[in-house]
Amino acid sequence: MTTGKDEAKGQRIRVESYSGYRAEERPVSFCVGEEKRVVERVMDQWAGEDHHYFKLLADDRKVYILRYDRFRDEWTLERVANATGEEL
Repeated sequence: MTTGKDEAKGQRIRVESYSGYRAEERPVSFCVGEEKRVVERVMDQWAGEDHHYFKLLADDRKVYILRYDRFRDEWTLERVANATGEEL
């Protein structure tokens, strides 16, 4: 993936998520452009006033931060980093 940090911030993406008792509980895969990534592990998650954030390790060994806007029902890519945390 060639997404740089300036390109990534706020980019809308498609996300497939597991929904248990809550809608959009956690991402299981996501697409950035035509590239599909499978979530290997949810590393962290936290909630803001109207957003939910997920820090994910994907199958390409990169770390992604995704943001889910609960009011708009919209996912965005906020950050991409390598496994050491260096932003790409």
